[in-house]
Amino acid sequence: MSCHSLGYNVESYTRFVAFLLDIFVHLERILAKTRETVTERKERMPISDLEQRAARHTPRGFAQALRRKAAEAPAVIAELKKASPSKGLIRPEFDVRSLAAELANSGAAALSVLTDEPFFQGSLENLEIASATVTIPCLRKDFMVDEYQIVEARAHGADAILLIVTALTDSELKSLNDAAHRYDLDVLCEVHSAEELMRARNLSCAAFGVNNRNLKTFEVRLDTALDLVEQLPAGAVHVAESGIHTINDMQRLRDAGYHGFLIGESLMRQPSPGVALAQLLLPAATRV
Repeated sequence: MSCHSLGYNVESYTRFVAFLLDIFVHLERILAKTRETVTERKERMPISDLEQRAARHTPRGFAQALRRKAAEAPAVIAELKKASPSKGLIRPEFDVRSLAAELANSGAAALSVLTDEPFFQGSLENLEIASATVTIPCLRKDFMVDEYQIVEARAHGADAILLIVTALTDSELKSLNDAAHRYDLDVLCEVHSAEELMRARNLSCAAFGVNNRNLKTFEVRLDTALDLVEQLPAGAVHVAESGIHTINDMQRLRDAGYHGFLIGESLMRQPSPGVALAQLLLPAATRV
């Protein structure tokens, strides 16, 4: 079958293939840079010193907070996200303390804080500031590839970490999940497909997130979360991620069985993310 018979010309088809290859290479480049950064940090601060700092933070129960909030209203994990590789700069003015307080006061059940610096313009300092500002739990959102990052997460005030199944081998998933448990941090295990969920469903993670964004095409479909909800482990908190913009989106997912909703970009693009979150939650609260 030719490109023309599918409605493509050769030039557009070539660009499309190049685009897909670029995405794959981009993810590999992010992971390679992350490993390089972790190696550098290990040289600057031994894990034993980091563990002493981590012991001063008592994790606040990320999954428990989501489940408690979900009993009465949608549990929103509001994300502090300044930029992304695919969208570029999302929010130029980024006062972490102000944004964290605003979102917590507007009804967020938890915060997600980007800590990747080269690609998302986040930082561990942002995590520490956000965690110290609010009483709700904070998730460290990053590409976790090493146990050292888990100790870092708790040392900077995180209550949970993200494990992205597509970025890790089965052995890496198990070892990092086990390490998080040793440091009393909850794990949000993120999947994008039924195949990834099958790899991770026996890990006993506190929360499972279904990301509606296809990492190969960047297409966002809420149907991804709807298709996978019945396969999620019954004892875990169920979180829908990406593409959630309206109360109807959230209610549709909630009716299907989701407890939590990770919302970032749509809030960060608003003049007042807190006001936008409150407006999103107000009609939902009246339905309960």
